[in-house]
Amino acid sequence: MHRLSRRSVNSLLRYGANLRRDAVSAAAASVSSPNFNQSGAERDANGRWYSVSATNSSLKLGNIIPSGKRFESTASDFRMPDAPVEKYEYQAEVSRLMDLIVNSLYSNKEVNASDALDKLRFLSVTEPQLLEGGSELDIRIQTDQENGIITLTDSGIGMTHQELVDSLGTIAHSGTAKFLKALKDSKDAGTDSNLIGQFGVGFYSAFLVADKVVVTTKSPKSDKQYVWEGEANSSSYIIREETDPEKFIPRGTSIQLHLKRDDKGFAHPERIERLVKNYSQFVSFPIYTWQEKGYTKEVEVDEDPAEAKKDGTDDNVEKKKKTKKVVEKYWDWELTNETQPIWLRNPKEVTTEEYNEFYKKTFNEYLEPLASSHFTTEGEVEFRSILYVPAITPMGKEDIVNPKTKNIRLYVKRVFISDDFDGELFPRYLSFVKGVVDSNDLPLNVSREILQESRIVRIMRKRLVRKAFDMILGISVSENREDYEKFWENFGKHLKLGCIEDRENHKRLAPLLRFFSSQSEEDMISLDEYVENMKPDQKDIYYIAADSVTSAKNTPFLERLYEKDLEVLFLVDPIDEVAVTNLKSYKEKNFVDISKEDLDMGDKNEEKEKEMKQEFGHICDWMKKRLGDKVASVQISNRLKTSPCVLVSGKFGWSANMERLMKAQSVGDSSSLDFMRSRRVFEINPEHPIIQTLNAACKSNGEDEEALRAIDLLYDTALISSGFTPESPSQLGGKIYEMMNMALSNKWSTEQPAFNMHSSQTQEAEIVAEPQPIPEAEVVEPVETTSQK
Repeated sequence: MHRLSRRSVNSLLRYGANLRRDAVSAAAASVSSPNFNQSGAERDANGRWYSVSATNSSLKLGNIIPSGKRFESTASDFRMPDAPVEKYEYQAEVSRLMDLIVNSLYSNKEVNASDALDKLRFLSVTEPQLLEGGSELDIRIQTDQENGIITLTDSGIGMTHQELVDSLGTIAHSGTAKFLKALKDSKDAGTDSNLIGQFGVGFYSAFLVADKVVVTTKSPKSDKQYVWEGEANSSSYIIREETDPEKFIPRGTSIQLHLKRDDKGFAHPERIERLVKNYSQFVSFPIYTWQEKGYTKEVEVDEDPAEAKKDGTDDNVEKKKKTKKVVEKYWDWELTNETQPIWLRNPKEVTTEEYNEFYKKTFNEYLEPLASSHFTTEGEVEFRSILYVPAITPMGKEDIVNPKTKNIRLYVKRVFISDDFDGELFPRYLSFVKGVVDSNDLPLNVSREILQESRIVRIMRKRLVRKAFDMILGISVSENREDYEKFWENFGKHLKLGCIEDRENHKRLAPLLRFFSSQSEEDMISLDEYVENMKPDQKDIYYIAADSVTSAKNTPFLERLYEKDLEVLFLVDPIDEVAVTNLKSYKEKNFVDISKEDLDMGDKNEEKEKEMKQEFGHICDWMKKRLGDKVASVQISNRLKTSPCVLVSGKFGWSANMERLMKAQSVGDSSSLDFMRSRRVFEINPEHPIIQTLNAACKSNGEDEEALRAIDLLYDTALISSGFTPESPSQLGGKIYEMMNMALSNKWSTEQPAFNMHSSQTQEAEIVAEPQPIPEAEVVEPVETTSQK
């Protein structure tokens, strides 16, 4: 392989550039030259000019040399002679294509004759003769459990021979869609249609459960009745004219499904009845199923002659004949679906009792709902819906972590589609809301899963969420305060979860939240009530997170706030702090954690702070030197009144409460918590006697051992009072025992053994007895007891 030098490559590039520049210059010169048509070109029959060359009949790349002569290229006007073109139709293996359609587009075997009835009803408006000679508009389903056959019959429009070929013989050809287009183009069409199948492949879903499908149809537009037969693994079908008078139908279509061996359970009458009630409960036409029924009657029982002789009765005496009750069984049609669904009625005409009864029946509830909302949405998307707020949470279910609650039933044109959604119609935190949604705009597509990706569904979700918030807000502002207390007890955590997951609806969620506070320890208050009670110069909303109301109200962080009569929210639920942190503010008031550094209560006095730092600055440095890396700094506190010290968290780290919760969830591995553990600031109260005593000790003798141990004990005590967990509880206990011994020694008795407790730096508090004149002391070891000396 030869490698070109850089100089050669540059030469070739310059050469190509010259060629292009010469070609452009030649084109410009030739166009502007008036004599070009006489010397360098020829005109064809259409008046177009072509460049010619008299010297070179064939050009080679090696002979192209740039020269001063310029010619015009007219290659764009040159036409090659037409080459023969062959056109082919796409070929497909029909049986394989059918298998793909049936098994790929449909995933549920339990999923419509309704369209045929609707078509007939629409056409009968202008052609009344179509209804002559036929029965009422209905659908009938009959099963043959022994042979595994299901027969579905409607008294609708039927199909002619050509319609049978077009609709069933052509995949993805929808007669319903064709009818809707004609209806739309018609000037007389002034009504909306609720036809369902518009994609032309729904019929083939029958092959999910059937090996063979037989369609018998009779159209009022034709005098003949035709039969269509197709099999699952066949690439062809047959159509024949029905000649058996016993199988004639006045009008409509009958579909006979010969079930597969594994799917013959669908032929059970009770299962058919259950499927109709689940999916087609609110279809606008009556659906009858062939059901076994029975009635009780009495029949005579023939008496045994031997038993009559034992009774010793006279044969001439007329005896009363014995009878027994038997159940006479028979088969008959039974209406399975109901009439107009409640959500299609005018809300003004529906009573509260009817709403509650529908709720109990649909969702198998025994308690009445707290609230309901019946509405119709119009505009870009039109749908009707009824939403309910349950009275209690489901027994034994954690719906807050499981969005698949089957609480929302989606209907399209009154046909049930699905109740299995994973947050498409409602977010997880509103999964407790129950209801039905019915839309005519949704694309009832070949696959129910496609609905989850629909843009219309996303629009519906926004409006449903908005209506749900309006319904909950109505409960919160109602005169009966107990209703919202009951709601909050059951579903308060769901709304707090919404503060974390749904930033777009923070303005709707925040007014619904409820918390205890320093001024309302018994009854929860709303954020609106807190803002109304704020002081005129108060800028922020204060809160403290703890594990209980008792812990929150006794925390040292509240001392100065109590004195100023500033209200503080108590966040006692584990999810509260995360929810409030995500809210950040409410009505332009920021949420402030009073357990974190740089607390601003609106009373800063820079001169006083400066004086305090000058007076107590040395003790802060002394304490920081003793505590080392345990704290980030030691500062003068503005939040303490009666406590000597407190340990506050960093501004951007975890609070003590959050650190405790995260440590409980770490499953024994606390190494990952070090990253988020905040810096700790040790704040002291300069007005407290202990701090003043230590200040004097710092000035007189900063290396005093007892003073240094007092600092350690202050820090450990502040850990507990501030909500943190001490690293060594046993070591802390030893320090407390030592201080108790110092305080109680020689207080009630004249003779007590003297204890030396300088083992505060060890993990266990060790007690060592010193020898006394009388009596002999007993030495106690930490693990085992020795014999007396």
